[in-house]
Amino acid sequence: MTIFVADPAGAAPEQQTYRVVLIEDDLADAVLVEELLLDTGLRFELTTCASLADARTEPALRTADCILLDLHLPDVSGTKAVAAVRAAAPHTAVIVLTGLSEARAGSDAMAAGAQDYLVKGKVDADLLHRAVRYAVYRSQTERANAQTQAATLRAEENSRLERGLLPQPLLSTSTVTVTTRYLPGTELALLGGDFLDVVEGDDGLLHAVVGDVSGHGPDAAALGVCLRIAWRSLILGGHRGRELLQLMERILMAERGDRPLFATCALLTLDHGAATAELHLAGHHGPLLTTAGETREVTARHGIALGIDPRVSNWPATVVPLPAAGALTLYTDGLTEGHNGSSRGRLGVDGLVGLIDRLPQPDPAAHLDFLIKETSALNAGRHSDDVAVLRLDWNKSALPATRSPSGGIPG
Repeated sequence: MTIFVADPAGAAPEQQTYRVVLIEDDLADAVLVEELLLDTGLRFELTTCASLADARTEPALRTADCILLDLHLPDVSGTKAVAAVRAAAPHTAVIVLTGLSEARAGSDAMAAGAQDYLVKGKVDADLLHRAVRYAVYRSQTERANAQTQAATLRAEENSRLERGLLPQPLLSTSTVTVTTRYLPGTELALLGGDFLDVVEGDDGLLHAVVGDVSGHGPDAAALGVCLRIAWRSLILGGHRGRELLQLMERILMAERGDRPLFATCALLTLDHGAATAELHLAGHHGPLLTTAGETREVTARHGIALGIDPRVSNWPATVVPLPAAGALTLYTDGLTEGHNGSSRGRLGVDGLVGLIDRLPQPDPAAHLDFLIKETSALNAGRHSDDVAVLRLDWNKSALPATRSPSGGIPG
């Protein structure tokens, strides 16, 4: 393996440096290619390998812009060589070098994935210059198109999952304002297993759930969708409290298969007439209660997360008196586990409470947008967990207000 760097005197400062890997076992041919590259006027870094085995162990192969590949190597030849190089560096332009007598070798190599081919003995500096530039351009265009397509498919999948994880609240007569927000853990990532829902039952009570399936990706999201739909169906079927959680745990156990997934969730039943809220916490933190401009965490009894130990099944109820006007915020731990602006500390519940009280509160939707934006800024791009937030606002002394639409991912 040899490495050669060329920086022509006339090259413009902004000119691209092409990282080229030459896989050629014939030393004379390798020297000729090096000399031709020098004559092209390109700024380049050349790494030469004598076999495919050598190339596979060469770090430069994984960062190369262009691979010049001899079709007859000691350890592989023909289209198998192209396939092997494409497998080792799938996003890199490949130009094959063929002999004069190989009439079909070049076209076969392109069919196998090469961007271009050059015939040894018929290559000059201008031809090599154009071949390298156009091959790299085509490869980069193909990569960009593939990334765009992948992003589009991911966005479509996110949209389908979001509809399952974040449904429209099922309300009829309630005057409680429902506002929701969701923030994926990483840009362009699939949604994780966070879920939420709100349903007004036939009993006139408002039922809400916020949950978080362990892990990330499609498995966690699929299980989150399953649990959210199960919760809504069970609520409409009249199931409540501990019995409902037992049924959700049975569904989780059946749907997760052999995957070690579990879920935390907070169930809330709001009785506007009686001015109370009943809580059941399954491994989840309590909600936040905001009233008269001050926020505090609701003190509630805790039970075990779903799927940890089905033999326990202990989820005690906590009844919380509510003020005439206020808000309850249920959320997943992605909102508190981010950094607090320092690399050494987490925001935590206390930090979140402080933020809620300090941020402007023109309306519930705007306040949640401010809150998510501020927590993301404090975390300085280190956010790695999904965030789902559900806020319920009420005011018994006010006339019934139009409910704000359920929110999606904030812009």
